[in-house]
Amino acid sequence: MLSLIDAATRKLLLSNGRQRDRDHSPVVKLFNPMGPATWLPCELDADGDTLFGLCDLGVGEPELGYVSLEELKRSARASQLALNAISRSGARGQSPYMRVPREQRAESLSRTAGKTI
Repeated sequence: MLSLIDAATRKLLLSNGRQRDRDHSPVVKLFNPMGPATWLPCELDADGDTLFGLCDLGVGEPELGYVSLEELKRSARASQLALNAISRSGARGQSPYMRVPREQRAESLSRTAGKTI
């Protein structure tokens, strides 16, 4: 069976999921090396399937939301989804991770403003 998250990471995600009142930093980075989509989950629900965190499909509009771990596993089989640990130092919470994609989208929109498409 494919496992995207090891036991230690799962334990931390579950612990964060029990503390919903905090702005947790991402615990792991899930991404498709063949495409722009990236997920930075910081919590896992007690159901063991529902991740919460930053979801960035690579179109400059990242959002905080939920994603099914099982759906990511199915996607991983098809597209070789990868997994990277995130350093615990540096930025705290999800907000710093949302800033860059939003800024990139704003720059892209300002470059195309006034152009006929």
